[in-house]
Amino acid sequence: QVQLVESGGGLVQAGGSLRLSCAASVSIRSINTMGWYRQAPGKQRELVANIGSGGSINYADSVKGRFAISKDNAKNTMYLQMSSLKPEDTAVYYCKAESIMSWGTLEYWGQGTQVTVSS
Repeated sequence: QVQLVESGGGLVQAGGSLRLSCAASVSIRSINTMGWYRQAPGKQRELVANIGSGGSINYADSVKGRFAISKDNAKNTMYLQMSSLKPEDTAVYYCKAESIMSWGTLEYWGQGTQVTVSS
């Protein structure tokens, strides 16, 4: 069982920055993919960025050039540095971990952290 705890959300003005953290209860070296997702009111949850165990990174087009995902294996923590924030970035941000098993994929989610960007 993997427990994920997000932190770092809050209220920020447009153009500002925030850094989200996702602390895992296990070594993240063994996790195939970790990612950040977000869900705005009335919208579906969407991928923001993910990072593979080998370091490969993907970003949603809407955040490219503004957000940066990273992880610290020694601290079992993943980060999302968000800059040039826009009101449309307002959402609950979730951390996700995926481990590929011989029989399928295990997925774990954090409880989410609210990010609100005021105009």
